[in-house]
Amino acid sequence: MSVEVEQKFLFDSDTLKAIEDIGDCVGQKRFHDQYFDTPDFQLTLRDVWLRRRKRSWELKCPIDPVKGSAEPGREQSLCTRYKEITSLPEIYQRVKEVIKDAREDCDADVPPSDEDDSWLSKLKLCCFAEFATTRRSFTLKGEDGVKIDLDQADFGYHVGEIEVLVPEGGDIQSAQEKIRHTAQRLGEPKAIRLSTAFSALLL
Repeated sequence: MSVEVEQKFLFDSDTLKAIEDIGDCVGQKRFHDQYFDTPDFQLTLRDVWLRRRKRSWELKCPIDPVKGSAEPGREQSLCTRYKEITSLPEIYQRVKEVIKDAREDCDADVPPSDEDDSWLSKLKLCCFAEFATTRRSFTLKGEDGVKIDLDQADFGYHVGEIEVLVPEGGDIQSAQEKIRHTAQRLGEPKAIRLSTAFSALLL
């Protein structure tokens, strides 16, 4: 399983021009997302993100900081590390672990299936955000393994992401350095956290 090391950022026309100058557009696509949580946001308040995209389930879970690394500064703290889980039975178990205290009565012996959404009501999960996004993806010249996505949501919000995929147990610090260097090449656009990006939906 790979780890997504990423940094989200706000972009404008100057940032877009910088990306086009140093990168190549490798595609554009549009997708529809639904994000789910409990009424009191037990998942998202722990930086755990459950979504359904094109009828497939995904769970983004934060991983612990690199052992032995120095205390992160603000720049590094905005560079997040997630595992993305796509197996629905594993998603179900992970979500139950996060909200275990609230749902101890859940039946652990009946894993959910793609055809049955009853597990959502068992865990008291409901959709709190639903929107479509147009995404343009770029690779960078001279920066192997770095991808940039520019997302434009249908409600007008836009956010970019610099991402490096690292094999589990791989060199996360090297990935963070690649992201830092890429941000410098783009003129250091304002970095934000995933939760900050979602505040536009909740206000």
